[in-house]
Amino acid sequence: MSLRKLSIVIPVYNEAATVEALIGRVQTVRLNVPREIIAVDDASTDGSGELLDKLKDDGVVVLRHEKNRGKGAAVRTGIAAATGDIILIQDADLEYDPSDFPALLGPILDGRADAVYGSRFLGGPHRVLLFWHFAANQFFTLLTNVLYNVNLSDMGVCYKVFRAELLRSFTLSEDRFGFEPEVTAKICKRHARLYEVPISYSGRTYAEGKKITWKDGLAYLRCLLRYRLAD
Repeated sequence: MSLRKLSIVIPVYNEAATVEALIGRVQTVRLNVPREIIAVDDASTDGSGELLDKLKDDGVVVLRHEKNRGKGAAVRTGIAAATGDIILIQDADLEYDPSDFPALLGPILDGRADAVYGSRFLGGPHRVLLFWHFAANQFFTLLTNVLYNVNLSDMGVCYKVFRAELLRSFTLSEDRFGFEPEVTAKICKRHARLYEVPISYSGRTYAEGKKITWKDGLAYLRCLLRYRLAD
């Protein structure tokens, strides 16, 4: 596949402690393709927006929400602004390492895949942390596999990469963490060619800034069932 540009969409909400370092890693990872970095400040209140403003001179596209709307809404804003042939979702914390980009892009660049998910459970190094988060992720991944007849190992992973044409072939509507099951459901129902690759993962605690909660688990369940039944 001939690639003109990679668009890296970074939703940002109150990540002042990490966002500069994260974007620095994104900028310096070695790729053989042009990239654009689109950071969407989802009405941060901790100074993240001011830090992003400093990065505009380094070519970072900074977009803003006037009110906090959630990860899914921020990702949609980034997708709408993306000009690349491939779109990669990157969280603004340091849980995920941009050095995994080449592995994530490989199956799309060589024509095997329409979408690629990283997996924290296929053998990459990861921080040992929070059993109940692991158990919940395994439950929702299993439910995804049963409902959509796939064999994913990590549905809730941040690292998701798509051909832009695929993402724009359907409408996304979930504003918060429901983005993860919604986009998965919709690409599975289109029988897109989906690959997984192992990635590293440095999870964080709630004291370190983790945001997803049990309420988002309810949204996962609702979305998986809703989009399975939808036309």
